[in-house]
Amino acid sequence: MTEAEAPPGVDTATPSPARLYDYYLGGSTNFPVDRAAGDRLRDALPDLYDAAWANRGFHQRSARWMASEHGISQFVDIGSGLPTQGNTHEAVRQVAPDARVVYVDYDPMVRAMSGRLLDDDAHTKLIIADMRDPGEVLDHPDLRALIDFSKPVGLLMTAVLHFVADGSDPWGLVRQYTDVLAPGSYLALSHATADKLPPRSVQAMYDTYENASTRIYLRTREEVRRFFEGLEFVPPYLGAEPCVTYVGVWGADDPEVADSEGSRVLYCGVARRP
Repeated sequence: MTEAEAPPGVDTATPSPARLYDYYLGGSTNFPVDRAAGDRLRDALPDLYDAAWANRGFHQRSARWMASEHGISQFVDIGSGLPTQGNTHEAVRQVAPDARVVYVDYDPMVRAMSGRLLDDDAHTKLIIADMRDPGEVLDHPDLRALIDFSKPVGLLMTAVLHFVADGSDPWGLVRQYTDVLAPGSYLALSHATADKLPPRSVQAMYDTYENASTRIYLRTREEVRRFFEGLEFVPPYLGAEPCVTYVGVWGADDPEVADSEGSRVLYCGVARRP
């Protein structure tokens, strides 16, 4: 995509997290500034693209697992990003054809590019809202039209909370969302970390997003675990203890093979509201 093709209101001079992620996944909804930033980051973090695909796989597997194993038929995808292959509604409808999905994002590019994908789908909506305002999100009429919070919901918050600063209390934000969920609902969450990265890669990540529209905040395993307080972890794979793990490992048929270097860029977990 070129700057001339940019939808109105889209800043083509500054990288955005949504467009960077699209580029990591091999998409075309991005601009030269995003590609240049992504290439510089990959030079310092060679497993960047593997990390993005590992996270995407976790997102899809966890959503399908909720639908197939626990009958969840309504999902809220916070920080959904740009449409790409295997979007949430496409993933869950493989096992739950009537599933309802509400996407939430505030990047103007997401709004511009998602319309043609969702406009003709009565069971799927996109809300343009800031996740840091749970009241705006949860009370939005389009969300309320599709999501019945008296019944279990699948809440997806993958690769989004590392864009929320400590000062905005990301842990409290998650609680505000999970507090409205009915018992039997599930949260799937992933988050970038510096725990297994060399200093050069960590600095490159900070530098990339320092110059983007939103900064990044890498967090430890314990800080990620705190997002699930009050919820019941599910085992990430057969024979494992319920815990936080890496995105490539959760739901993998062969966890040892799936435990790649790229996978270790992000922690994840799935937990049930009792």
